Amino acid sequence: MSTVSSPIPFIDNLNYLSSPLTDARQVMLRQPELREIEGCFDDLVHSFEFLVSFNGSTATFNSYRREIERLLQWTFMVRQCSLGELRRADIEDYIGFCQSPPPGWIGTSQAARFGNSQEGRMPNDKWRPFVIQPDKSSLSGERPDVFALSQKSLQSLFAVLSSYFNYLIQEDYLQTNPVALIRQKSKYLQRHAYAEPIRRISNLQWDYIRETVDLLARENPKEHERSLFIMLCLFGMYLRISELVADERSSPMMGDFQCDPDGNWWLRVVGKGNKARMVTVSDDMLDALIRYRKHLGLSRLPLPGEQTPLVPKLKGRGAVTSTRQIRYLVQFCFDTAFARMKQEGLEDEAQELRVATVHWLRHTGISEDVRTRPKEHVKEDAGHASMATTDRYINTQMRERHASARNKKLKPEY
Repeated sequence: MSTVSSPIPFIDNLNYLSSPLTDARQVMLRQPELREIEGCFDDLVHSFEFLVSFNGSTATFNSYRREIERLLQWTFMVRQCSLGELRRADIEDYIGFCQSPPPGWIGTSQAARFGNSQEGRMPNDKWRPFVIQPDKSSLSGERPDVFALSQKSLQSLFAVLSSYFNYLIQEDYLQTNPVALIRQKSKYLQRHAYAEPIRRISNLQWDYIRETVDLLARENPKEHERSLFIMLCLFGMYLRISELVADERSSPMMGDFQCDPDGNWWLRVVGKGNKARMVTVSDDMLDALIRYRKHLGLSRLPLPGEQTPLVPKLKGRGAVTSTRQIRYLVQFCFDTAFARMKQEGLEDEAQELRVATVHWLRHTGISEDVRTRPKEHVKEDAGHASMATTDRYINTQMRERHASARNKKLKPEY
């Protein structure tokens, strides 16, 4: 076994897992060289048991699978030992490995771990544990020459692996958590003496995006009336993209739009932690819903319990089930608006759209609303766990701080 060779994936998608014992046996059958490592099979069984406990959320499962898969690959392929032999120094070495993995472990595009064949589910030889993401700030969209683990990725690594080892301790499988001591004296994670600024698009950028998607909807209503509705949901009700697609937690339907006895409209949403909340629907958002339903050939407003998918597929039947599809759609809208702004001479404003992500629409909607609405109301609509999260969107202190420094002189007056 070599650190340079390309690893073979261990863990399939959640809906293809059967039982921890069976799944672990499948790994050992595909990679008989793992039998040389004492304890490897038991490590796999306990890892599968831990992962299937997150069957309530595909997103959480995928996040935990990524970190655990990487650790297991490194433990078996590089250290050639079992989890019980890992100590703090080993985890520190592992973190260094993640910050600079060998070329054979790095891909240039996301690839599925497994695919269907006549023999059943088979590993995809194009899959890699690490992927170099394209540089969104680059005009050419080129990928960096080297892999870099971001601070957010490091935070995820520490959080997931610490939870993982604590689980193994509680199951009486391991005696110690080798990650715990590193977290206490971490030389890897940066601490900020300030709140990270909320990343959002400007009002001018939003005007161009909205106008651009309107034009796209007129030119190609079959495809882009849906695009317009999605963009307005992300901005106007600050939904997360996971709250628009159908998954094992929920299947958003038109009937989730509900009218109360006072004639006020609400949208029932299932968000983070499988928590349901009611989001207020503004008059403008209601008009957008009416327009979209007219395009779909539906009644003006949803009927109670209506089972029409909130975001239907363009081809085939049923609801969109992939957040990636929504991301691509939003990115296309951003890119088209970027091209229009650049063509009209707004070079600087346009460039910021090169690095914008889907989540910026949610940030922008919240940032705008918190200026005029009671923050308690915004908190409930956004599904924030605490007021502290909502308070991050109130940037008056930063604004006042900068205003007080604007007229500072580099040459003091006498």
